[in-house]
Order: sequence, then C-alpha cells, then structure tokens
Amino acid sequence: MRHGKKFNHLGRQAPHRKAMLANMACSLIEHKRVNTTVAKAKALKKFVEPIITKSKTDSTHSRRTCFRYLRSKEAVTELFREVSVKVADRPGGYTRILKTGFRQGDNAEMCFIELVDYNENMLKDAKTKTSTRKRRGGGKKAAAPAAEVTEADTKAEVVEEAPVVEEPKAEKPAEAKKEEAAPEAKAEEKKEAPKKDDSKEEEKGE
Repeated sequence: MRHGKKFNHLGRQAPHRKAMLANMACSLIEHKRVNTTVAKAKALKKFVEPIITKSKTDSTHSRRTCFRYLRSKEAVTELFREVSVKVADRPGGYTRILKTGFRQGDNAEMCFIELVDYNENMLKDAKTKTSTRKRRGGGKKAAAPAAEVTEADTKAEVVEEAPVVEEPKAEKPAEAKKEEAAPEAKAEEKKEAPKKDDSKEEEKGE
C-alpha cells in the first residue's frame, strides 16, 4: 500500500527515478541551467537544494554524502569548488523555475530550472530595484515641520511689513507750465481785441 506517499513518482520505479534526478542534478550543477518539464523541475528542486546546503560545510563527510546522491566525482568537485562559494550567503532557495510554455506533441508544460546566483541579468535588475526604493514614511515626517516653519515665516513677514506711504507728486517743469499758460493768455488777448476796435469807431464818429 502507498498510504501517505504524496510525492510525484514521475511514472518511474524508485531506482529509475533516483538515477534520473541524480543525472539532472549533475547537469544543473555543471551547466547552471536545465530545460525540462515543470513536474521534473519541482522534483529536482527538492532533490538538489539539500545537497547544495550540505556543500556549504567542506568536509570529508559532507563530500561523501553528496557523492552518494550525485554519483559523479566531477559534479561533486564543481559543487564544492564553485557553487558552494557562490551561495555561501544565501539561506536557501538556490534554484528558480521559469516557465517557457508547452511542448509540441504531448502539450507538457515546459520550464527552465536554474541556479539563482548565476543569472546575471536578473541580479542586475534586482540591484537597480533595490537602489531606487524610497522611504515614504520618513519623508512625510520630515516635510511636516518644514511646512510649519514656512507658515510661521509668512506670518512674521506679514506683521513686519511697513505701511505703504504715497510718494509726493513730482512738480511739473517750467516749460510745461508755460505751455499750459500760453492758451490762457491767447484767450485773454482775443477778448481784449474787440474792445480796442469799439474805441476806434467811437473816435471816428466824434
């Protein structure tokens, strides 16, 4: 009976399944990326991540334990020489599954499974995103006192402003006064002119 055995058997017997996962784990360690189905990738993720964690302690016992699962001296050497150094600061989650679509023929869901620390493009994107983050909570607290200061300054400026004094009107120059007086003088001359004519006529009549 298989009560409680909920892992994916992948349509294979135990020896075949273990050999397949060992081969896929060796390919992942050597090439850093493997193209496979989603079901196999999930099974490989559970199989290879404990082995990578074991490789962080470089000892004879841990090397023999990893060799027991991988069954390849070259893969064990690569794992302890390069991969363990690369993932030393990562506390788990060494692999990533990226779905790529469906396989033509049987329509199986396909994906890439890769080691996270070896995808340089995604690492660059992660760095740029973290560098452009802004702390919004601190900005509001810093902006509030600044606004209070500005309001206080404006009130002080309004109080300190001096009353507006009207400037005295500038006196007109002498030439402008003469021009204004000229038409008045002409009008007076015109009024006086007919009086002189009347006097002349009176003299003639006498």
